[in-house]
Amino acid sequence: MNIHEIKTRVRYQETDQMGVVYYANFFVYFEMGRTEFLRQMGMPYSEMEKAQMFFPVTETYCKFRSPALYDDVLIIQTWISELKHATVEFSYKIIREEDQRLVAEGFSKLACLNASRRPTSLPEKLKNLLL
Repeated sequence: MNIHEIKTRVRYQETDQMGVVYYANFFVYFEMGRTEFLRQMGMPYSEMEKAQMFFPVTETYCKFRSPALYDDVLIIQTWISELKHATVEFSYKIIREEDQRLVAEGFSKLACLNASRRPTSLPEKLKNLLL
């Protein structure tokens, strides 16, 4: 299993009135991890879109384990947890760097669409990169 990691620092605008990361921002962190995972694998979103391949999120989930606060450094771990004919599932863990505490974990399922925005098989090139 190929696990990709990136780091990000919690910015003030990502927190709520209590100084805790607002829950919806975890889905942004998931997208950051997924985007950089694909870039590292040699298939950035920009290339896929030029090739008329689109990957909308069809389902996403996040389990919150511990609060993340302003100025925390977070490690976003991303990996492929399921690869099917026309869908791919990415899983994530977000860990606070300072104490290695699990902050959140979840997944995103994406469908592969062609230029007509119809479901289609994952391209072989992408499958081979993700396996």
